[in-house]
Amino acid sequence: MVELLAQTGLNAIYAAAYMSLVAVGLVLVFGVLGVINFAHGELFMIGAYVVVAVFADFQMPYVLAAAAALVFVGAVGVLMERAMFAPLRENPLGGLVASIGFLLICQALVSVQFGVRMEHVPPVTQEVIVISEKVRLPVHRLTVILASIALLSSLWIFLRKSKFGWALRASSQDREAASLQGISISRISIIAMFIGGALAGIAGALTAPLISVNPHMGHSVIVAAFIVIIVGGVGSLEGAVVASIAYAFVHTVITTFWDGVIADIVGLALMLAVLIVKPTGLFGTADRA
Repeated sequence: MVELLAQTGLNAIYAAAYMSLVAVGLVLVFGVLGVINFAHGELFMIGAYVVVAVFADFQMPYVLAAAAALVFVGAVGVLMERAMFAPLRENPLGGLVASIGFLLICQALVSVQFGVRMEHVPPVTQEVIVISEKVRLPVHRLTVILASIALLSSLWIFLRKSKFGWALRASSQDREAASLQGISISRISIIAMFIGGALAGIAGALTAPLISVNPHMGHSVIVAAFIVIIVGGVGSLEGAVVASIAYAFVHTVITTFWDGVIADIVGLALMLAVLIVKPTGLFGTADRA
């Protein structure tokens, strides 16, 4: 039993790692642009398919494929901002509807290019760290965990130590006041969408060798991401990370001992419980931060 719990804990840490990347990117986009991007899960999916194309089909090095996913999906994020969100900046509901349309377009394009079948990316490495007889950690899962920590730490340093990071935080807190201080909201929105897209893309790229890749894989990811950011507090990056860890542990434990459907129900119940006790979420405030 102890070994099963230990293995479940390792699985939960892995799930929390990539989920944190997706959730933090979604929070950052909402904080700066003030729009809910329902297509964020599709950016995760596109990142996975970049690995399918570059690593599995063209047999390029995996590191190159992951880097390509980060840059390419970040660029897709910028395209979304320029083509959809910028013209609808004063209409958040319009931006939300546009993101749903973009979601459907992405799924259709990927289905046409790759088909609707499950894609299985070859494993990057077969190495496994043996902790005990029944507790094992595949090296690639450890890579996902370490890469996520490195990326989130880099983002934290960027937001607090760089000029653009300070501008992003100021725009997230009050766009009008930031604009009056000479901050270009248009430029900051582009940076936010690139970072948000890149984080979702690299999350998809990191997990692609460990899961089945398909055009609809973004659905479960975006649902989990919304639960995470609501529980953590809408607009709170720290809350997104903490809630990702909590959600991953709860979901993984329940899936291991009971059933995945029950785990989804419990996740939604957890969100509702938090909203009843603290409507702004664990780390949220009455004003969007």
